[in-house]
Amino acid sequence: MLGNLKPQAPDKILSLMAEFKADTRQGKIDLGVGVYKDPTGLTPVMRAVKKAEQKIWETQNTKSYTALAGEPEYRDAMSSMVLGALGGDRVASVGTVGGTGAIRQALELVRMANPDAVIHVSDPTWPNHVSILNFMGQAYEMYPYFDNETRGIAFEAMLDGIGKAKKGDVVLLHGCCHNPTGANPTAEQWDAIAESLEKTGATPLIDLAYQGFGDGLDEDAAATRMIAERLPEVLIAASCSKNFGIYRERTGILMTLTNDAKSRDLSQGAMAYLNRQNYSFPPDHGARIVSTILTDDALKADWKAELEEVRQTMLGLRTQLADELRTLSGSDKFDFIARHRGMFSRIGATPEQVARMKEDAGIYMVGDSRLNIAGLNRDTVPILARAIVEAGV
Repeated sequence: MLGNLKPQAPDKILSLMAEFKADTRQGKIDLGVGVYKDPTGLTPVMRAVKKAEQKIWETQNTKSYTALAGEPEYRDAMSSMVLGALGGDRVASVGTVGGTGAIRQALELVRMANPDAVIHVSDPTWPNHVSILNFMGQAYEMYPYFDNETRGIAFEAMLDGIGKAKKGDVVLLHGCCHNPTGANPTAEQWDAIAESLEKTGATPLIDLAYQGFGDGLDEDAAATRMIAERLPEVLIAASCSKNFGIYRERTGILMTLTNDAKSRDLSQGAMAYLNRQNYSFPPDHGARIVSTILTDDALKADWKAELEEVRQTMLGLRTQLADELRTLSGSDKFDFIARHRGMFSRIGATPEQVARMKEDAGIYMVGDSRLNIAGLNRDTVPILARAIVEAGV
């Protein structure tokens, strides 16, 4: 039986990671994998996370199952972090296996509610969005998003695209720090997006994987909160991998907001059922770290301070890279890098130019020229800038 399985195409980013590890050159630079790295190249354990784990170790007296939907303290803390005071009685939620698990559970929930739903996805988007949709056999359509000339949003085309969604369809939106482009809507553009959703009756599914990595913890949630306030139904898939640095703990949450208690309770029951079918109880260790931090004033303050250090580091690297490129190229065409937010920017290099940078300078980035800003440090920024210019980007 198993011999009848078909070979699967390798994940491009995982393949790039393996290729990077096999490269024996000194000074090679990994800008492909989507994890935060400090100036030494380490993805550190945050101070508050270490303290929270110590506290858990000292006080936890059982490893028995938790609730099917995940611990209420974690779910409530995450709802408050994402939605502020907006959630309340409108929210149903379940803990998930990372943000990816939240996306998958959201799509399963949509299919249960409306098997004929079409998922509208930005072009480009995080590749795993499309991979999951294809694996599920879920109908989807791409809407325009990125302008390859300006390296900003093709906003009128985007509005036209999401305006084609129908009631019962879902529009998948990146809540902040768009992956892979780094280009985000302005507040005024988010208002227009919400207005389009109001007109069509489509349901937004917001992927919030990078809260705190862009303009600030509350600022990065502003669009999500605005849409949650204006729309009768909203799905939110949030991840703790980046902002808490607990990638391997696989800590996420799926939230739904509805306008009546019956729909809320139906959503809660359906999401708990999906958890049971997929993995029964969600992982607890990462969720307990997060709830321990968010419910302890001292730990929360320390976490927010370190998260702000991370954010400012990435902004500084963006500014430095844009300045280096302006100097070397004699042009302002790379200034968009300083305007983008989050870990990623798509710089507009062709696959051939990306390959040349890897061959000539040992610089590894995804073939669509998405680079991870957090993979840089002050010493490697000039190396990257020179390689970009020499490759003719």
